[in-house]
Order: sequence, then structure tokens, then C-alpha cells
Amino acid sequence: MSDVQIGVAAALEQFSPRESVRLAALAEQHGFSGQMAADHFQPWVPAQGEASFVWSVLASLAENTSGDLGPGVTCPSFRLHPALIAQAAATLEATYPGRTWLGIGSGEALNEHIIGGYWPEAPERVRRMLEALEVIHKLFSGKDVKHSGEFFKLHTTRLWTLPDAPPPIYIASAAPYTSRKTGELADGLITPGASLEKLSGILENFGKGARKAGKDPDTMPKLLQVHLSWAATDEEAWRNAMEQWPNGGMKFPKADIRSPFDFEQMAKLVRPEDFEGRMVVSADPDVHRAALQKFVDAGFNRIYLHNVGRNQDEWLEVFGREVIPKLTR
Repeated sequence: MSDVQIGVAAALEQFSPRESVRLAALAEQHGFSGQMAADHFQPWVPAQGEASFVWSVLASLAENTSGDLGPGVTCPSFRLHPALIAQAAATLEATYPGRTWLGIGSGEALNEHIIGGYWPEAPERVRRMLEALEVIHKLFSGKDVKHSGEFFKLHTTRLWTLPDAPPPIYIASAAPYTSRKTGELADGLITPGASLEKLSGILENFGKGARKAGKDPDTMPKLLQVHLSWAATDEEAWRNAMEQWPNGGMKFPKADIRSPFDFEQMAKLVRPEDFEGRMVVSADPDVHRAALQKFVDAGFNRIYLHNVGRNQDEWLEVFGREVIPKLTR
């Protein structure tokens, strides 16, 4: 499987920083390559229990592994000014050259409303993200730059700590407009696991945007984040899904919900059938392998897996032996 990479989506909403670092090193021993680390100020539901600062954890992950890594994804337009995101990403790449990438998104109220500002509708959030991308690109140039836009100001300044080459920027996209703009403006795409029909539409729009900008979408990184539930028995796999990751069964937009305790109340409405087509729940590694193979066949070249249960050691061992080696491109 020479041109497909299977990494881990490090759930910093679920595991402490030290445990996340331990699991990353263990994952590498079992054949996983790379870490997509969640940037959360709060977990989805209280049962998950953690929310560490992603940039601190990324440095520790880099020190204890040898694969690629980046935030999946950070919002550069509410909690943190895009200049700070640019500085954080440049510093990480300067420390671990050739290994890092910057994943950005338009944000979710769960993490971003905490600063107390107005929480806008989705189109404005996207405009903010795209302007933030412009600010980050300016700073990555290494030159003295300034910016005065609709949402952000930047007085004349520069990044003083720079890597030899800036990290690639990937944008989290799921809608037609953002998918096209991602192909046009970014170095690659990040999207969450979904139906093959929806994913093919995202890839098609991403390709249109890339070709508009004179780029070849076939050679660009296309990252997929996949949540799944594997355990030794189907019963345990379902219990893990329902207790630890009920948000995987919520069939509605989540970007405007502000509290883990609100998600906890909504989780009471989630039923096993709600995970259908959204997340594979099974004790059979081959069921998971077949589902992942469809994503590879669809054109994704980097897939980051998150097993939603606490049974991480067993999962890494089983998938490293029975799933990753059997995926083909």
C-alpha cells in the first residue's frame, strides 16, 4: 500500500496528553503513520472528559513519533487570531521540519463561543476562515506584512521564527462551496467520514477548485478522518459507541451547540440505528477493512482512524495486524 497512509486521529477530547502521547508511539509500532490531533476547548460530551491544548500536545507527539502530524482541525478565526495560528504552525514546522501540516476549519460553537463574542451563521464563519487563511499566507511569506480586512487587522509585522518551507495548509470541507475553495486556495483537503455519495461530491468539487487554480487534484493530499467502534464483541463495540461517542449518531449540524451538557441531553435520543451509514460498529476487523477500502478506492490517500472506545491498546494491535496490511491501492 505504497501511496496510502493510515494514521491515528488523536482524540484529545477523550484521552489525557500523556495517554495520547503513549498511544501515538504504540500506534507507530503497529504500523500506523501520522497523527491528526483534535483541537477542542471542551469535549463533545462530559463522558469523554478531556480537552487539552492541541499545540502543546502536537509537540509532544512529534517528539515521540516519526510520522506526519497536524491539528485536525484548528479554527483560526475566533478563539485565536490567525497570526497566532501562523506562529504556532511555523514554530512546529521549524522544530520538526518536513513532518507537519496545518489543518484549519470554520469552527464550532462548542469550542469558539467561549470568548463571549457573537456566534455567526455558517456563511460568515467561512468568510472569516478564508480571510484568516489570507493572513496566515502573508505571514508564512516571511516578509513584513500588514492586513486590514472585513474581520481581521494586522499591523506591520512578520514571523521571526520560520521553517525552511512553510507547512502545507489543509482545509476541512464538507459543503460544495468550501470544497471548491479548498481545492483553489489550499494545499489539500480534510473531511470527515460520510457516505460514499457525499464524499464523491466533495472530491469532485475539490477537484474543480484545484483545476481552476492550475493544480492537479490527483496529486494533492486528501485526508479523511474516520470514527469507528471496534471491540472484542459487538456488544462492547456498541456500548462504546453509545457511551463514548454518541455524537457519531447525531444526524444534525453540531456547529451551533455550545455545551457538552447540551450534547449529553441530546445523546439520550441517539439509538444504535442512528449510526447507520455514519460510523461502522463491529467486532469483525474485516468489516472495518472493507469499509476503509471503499474510502481508499474513492481517492483518499491519507486516512486517520479513531476507535471511539477506551480499548485503544487492543484496537491498535488488531488493526495493525489484520486491517492496515490488507488495504490496497
